Amino acid sequence: MIRSGRTKLENSLLMRLGGMFVAITVLAVTSMSTSWMVAETIQGSGEAINLAGSLRMQSWRMAAIYQRLQSDGATEDAEDLGEAIARFEADLKAAPILAVLPSDETTPLWHVYRQVENDWRTVVKPGLQVTPAAGRPARGSVLDDIPAFVAHINDLVKQIEDAAEAKILVMRVILGAAVIATMLVVALAIYLVNNILVYPLRGLLGLADQIGQGNLAVRNDLTGEDEIGRLGQAFNHMAEDLSMLYQNLEARVEEKTAELTIANRSLELLYHSIARLYNGPIAPRTYEILLKDLENVLGLGHGLACLVEGDGATRGRVIASTLPPLPEGADPCSVMSCAECLARPALAVHPLGDGRRVLSLPLNDTEQLYGVLQLEMPPGKELVQWQSQLLEALSRHIGIAIGTARRTEQSRRLSLLDERAALARDLHDSLAQSLAYMKIQVSRLKPLVEGSGAGSEAGDVLAELREGLNSAYRQLRELLTTFRLRIEGEGLGAALQTTVTEFSNRGGIPITLVVHLAGCKLTPNEEIHALQIVREALSNVLNHAQARQAEVSVSCNSDGSVSATVTDDGIGIHGTARAHHYGMTIMEERAKNLGGRLSVENLAARGTRVALHFVPSTRREDNGTIHPIQPS
Repeated sequence: MIRSGRTKLENSLLMRLGGMFVAITVLAVTSMSTSWMVAETIQGSGEAINLAGSLRMQSWRMAAIYQRLQSDGATEDAEDLGEAIARFEADLKAAPILAVLPSDETTPLWHVYRQVENDWRTVVKPGLQVTPAAGRPARGSVLDDIPAFVAHINDLVKQIEDAAEAKILVMRVILGAAVIATMLVVALAIYLVNNILVYPLRGLLGLADQIGQGNLAVRNDLTGEDEIGRLGQAFNHMAEDLSMLYQNLEARVEEKTAELTIANRSLELLYHSIARLYNGPIAPRTYEILLKDLENVLGLGHGLACLVEGDGATRGRVIASTLPPLPEGADPCSVMSCAECLARPALAVHPLGDGRRVLSLPLNDTEQLYGVLQLEMPPGKELVQWQSQLLEALSRHIGIAIGTARRTEQSRRLSLLDERAALARDLHDSLAQSLAYMKIQVSRLKPLVEGSGAGSEAGDVLAELREGLNSAYRQLRELLTTFRLRIEGEGLGAALQTTVTEFSNRGGIPITLVVHLAGCKLTPNEEIHALQIVREALSNVLNHAQARQAEVSVSCNSDGSVSATVTDDGIGIHGTARAHHYGMTIMEERAKNLGGRLSVENLAARGTRVALHFVPSTRREDNGTIHPIQPS
C-alpha cells in the first residue's frame, strides 16, 4: 500500500509540474547567486585600476620634482619629493590594489606586481633618495629608470584590467548559461504542460462536446498513472455508464409510462366504480362491470361477488360473476368456499385443490360483514403494493355501499310497516267496530226471529248471516294482526320462527319450522306476502284442520326460486270449506302479487299441504345476467 502511494506520488502530474517550477527557480537562484558572487569579486577593481593608473602619473611627477631638485636644489622641492615618494609607496600598497590580487601568487598579475614593487624598492625609491656631497643628486641616474618603471606599472594596470574583464566574462558566461538553461527548462515545461495537460484536457473537452451531441461511443486513450490518466479512465467509465443508461432509458421511460398508465387506469377504475356503487350499489350488472375492470387493470383471472345472509353465515349468494357457467344445479359457493374466505378479516390468497389460487377480500363496513369478493390468481402472479391498496379500497367502498343500501332498505321497510300499522289502527277503529256491532245486533235478532214463529228459512238466513259476520270479523282480525307484523333487521327466518311459536302456543299443537334461504334475496314486500301466506295457512290449520301437528318449510331452490309449504295431519280440505271463507282467495291474490303460484292439496294418507312457489324479483332481474358458475 505504501509502494502504491509512492508510485502514485511519483507519477503525479502535480509533482512533475512542481519539479519543473523548482528547476526554473533553482536555475534563477543559481544564476543570480553566481552573478552576485562574481560581482563581489569585481567590486573594487575600478578603484584599483585608478590607483594603479595614478602610480604612472606619480612616477612622472616624482621624476619632474627630482629634475627640478637637480636644477635648483630648493628645499621646497626636496620636501615635495619626499611627500611624493611617501604617497607613491602608500598607493602601491593600498587596500584596493591588494584586494584585486588573486589568492594564487603564481598568476601574471602577482608577477607584475612583485616586479613593480621590487623596482620601486630597489631601484626607483633608492635612486630618488640618493644625493651628492654638495647636497644635490647625481645627474641622470634615476631618470633613466623611470620609463621602464612606468612601463611595468602599465603592465600592472593592464593585468588588473584583464583580471576584471575575465571576471566579467565569467559572469557573462554564467548568466548566459543560466538564461539558456532557463529557456530550455521553460520550453521543456511548456512542452510537457502541452502534452500532459493542455492537449489531453482539450481532447477531453472535445469528447465531452461529442457526448453532449449524443455520441456516447467516444473514448479516450489516456491510460497513464497520473491525474490526467485517471481522469481519462474516469471519463471512459462515465461514457460507458451514460451509454448503458441511455440504452436503458427508453425501456425505463416505457416502464414508467406503463406504470403511470396503470396508475391512471387505477384511479379511473376507482372513480367510476365508486360512482357506480353509490348510484346503484346492489345492481348485479355494476358488480359484473367492476369485476371485468379489475381483471383488465390488475391482470387477474375471473371472479365472483357473494353476499351472506346475516351474521355467522357460512354460505353466500352470488350476485355477480365473470366465470363460465357451472352445470345446471351446481352451487358456485361449493367450489369457492365462502366459509374460509369469510374467516379472513383482510385480503388473503387461498389455494385450490388443483393448484390454482383464489384471492378473497371481505366486503364490510365498520358495522357488519356483508360478503366476499373472490378473484382467480394467475400462475406466478403476485400482487404489488398499489394493486393491494386498490383492491382493499374497492372492497371497503363496496362494503360501505352495501351497508348504505341495506340501511336504506331497512328504512323503507320500517316506513312501510309504519303505514301498515296506521292502516291497522284505522281498520280497528272503524270497520272492526262496525263488524263487532253487527255481530251483537245479529245475536239480539236471533231470539226475536225464533219468538216470532217465523219459518225455518228465516232462521237459516240468520245463521248464514251470523256465520258470515263471524268469518268476516275473524278475517279482519287476522288482517289487523298481519298489518301489525314487523320484520326487523333479523330477516324473514326470525319472523317465521316468531309466527310458528305464536300459532303453536295458540293452538296447543307442535309446529316444526325448517328454513333454508341462503342464496335468495327477498324484498321487504315479498317477505311480508310470504309471511302472511304462511300465517293464513297456519290459521286454517288451527281453525279447520283439527290437526295434531304441522310443519312449515321455506327453502331456496338451486334455480333461485323460493318454495314455502305448510303441511298438517288434519282432516283435509272439502269442497264446502270455501263457503264464507275468504282466506284461500286472499292467499291466491298474494301469490299472484309475488309472481308465483299457490297450490292446496290433500295428502294421500291424512292431512293437507299448502305450497307456495315464486321467483324473487331480484332473481328475475338477474335472470339474463347471472348463472351458476365455476372457476375456469
